[in-house]
Amino acid sequence: MNRMKRYGIWYKIVFTISFSLCLIFSQAGLQHREFNVSTFYNTLQLDNLSDIETQLSIIKEIASLETEAYEGALLMKKAGLIKKPKDKINLFKKGHQKLETIILKDSGNIEYRFLRVIIQEHAPKIVKYNTDLDEDCILIRNNFKKLSSNLQQIALSYSKKSTVLKLP
Repeated sequence: MNRMKRYGIWYKIVFTISFSLCLIFSQAGLQHREFNVSTFYNTLQLDNLSDIETQLSIIKEIASLETEAYEGALLMKKAGLIKKPKDKINLFKKGHQKLETIILKDSGNIEYRFLRVIIQEHAPKIVKYNTDLDEDCILIRNNFKKLSSNLQQIALSYSKKSTVLKLP
């Protein structure tokens, strides 16, 4: 009986430590997978399919109205990096639909327009996705000060490489 009590105590100690470690490691994993706007925009500007997939999985975990625009932009970017023409077209259409739908719902959102500029500026001419470039660039320039300071920095950095978006 005395032995069983000792084993029971050890079992509780080992269980408590194991549970605590699992909780700590799972929390660390959740923090690592938080959405970060700067990371998103860095990923959008690079041609790394793995990073795009990572951002897409993070965005799908969040699943909010705002993330629809991010997901749409990433899907269109991803379309330019995959090999199969049919998959390219389907991905681009899916991303296009997501981004345009959210812009229709919130046409005054400057960040959504900025996302569209990034995609339209680099979209192949064959997809004919460049009709809103001038309008979006004007809207972004006129409302630049309304963006968060982080997004202002991202937009300024982008505008230095852009041929269509020029910011002060």
